[in-house]
Amino acid sequence: MSKLANRGPHRVLRGDLAIAGQPGVVYTPGSGLGLPAVAFAHGWLAGADNYRTLLEHLASWGIVAVAPNNERGPMPSHVGLAADLRTCLDICTGVRLGAGDISVNRERLAFAGHGMGGGAAVLAAARRPVAAVAALYPAPTSPAAESVAPEVKAPGLIVAAASDIDGPDANAAKLAAAWGGDAVLRAVDKASHNGLAEGRRVLAALGAGKADKKTQKATRALLTGFLLYTLTADKTYSDFADPDATVPKTHVIDPHAPQDEEHRGRLGQVSQLLGR
Repeated sequence: MSKLANRGPHRVLRGDLAIAGQPGVVYTPGSGLGLPAVAFAHGWLAGADNYRTLLEHLASWGIVAVAPNNERGPMPSHVGLAADLRTCLDICTGVRLGAGDISVNRERLAFAGHGMGGGAAVLAAARRPVAAVAALYPAPTSPAAESVAPEVKAPGLIVAAASDIDGPDANAAKLAAAWGGDAVLRAVDKASHNGLAEGRRVLAALGAGKADKKTQKATRALLTGFLLYTLTADKTYSDFADPDATVPKTHVIDPHAPQDEEHRGRLGQVSQLLGR
């Protein structure tokens, strides 16, 4: 965790997906052929720029990170965001990146996302098989991600705040319980479900959560380790996909076990009205 919380050894390049007709960004290592890639979906009332450090971090560890920048308003289409994720992978696998010295391996792809973006990642994976899926602090979507999760056979990582496993605007336990393949539901101690997004957001102004560096640091490490293992088969990081492994400052939750009130989340009136 300590190692993966820090930037990796690769120089990072940034590109604009709009050139290929898809609003969004792509971050890559400085060079490399046959690289793994992840398409990442933002949370509600956020955009790709609110995850810049996370995306750069993944690229510094050798993973191409691509993120769409649509569906940023108060009434987003979750199906549309899932479609954008699939388009992003089509773009980064269909062309050489950088100066032509960067390519992506079609067999080493993943979907990931935060909040509603976590649900969108599951919706995308139900339509397009990938090697891994990560839902970070997932929130309900329409259609419900848990309704299609049985179709997802890829290894899954579901990350939640320890005090927000399931509730009106969180569905981590339901999602993990419905997963079609192997999935790990890991709770991060003292994390904030809204804390992953960086910078200033409308939600923070409304009092529904601010950026939290501890949440960001722990989540970056969990996601990076999970992707390095599932996409590159590097056994150094196998614990991040193992429900029996002990990972500092986190604990695994059995999604099939009854959740007491402490783990159902304590939502203020504003967050209940807004959702995520």
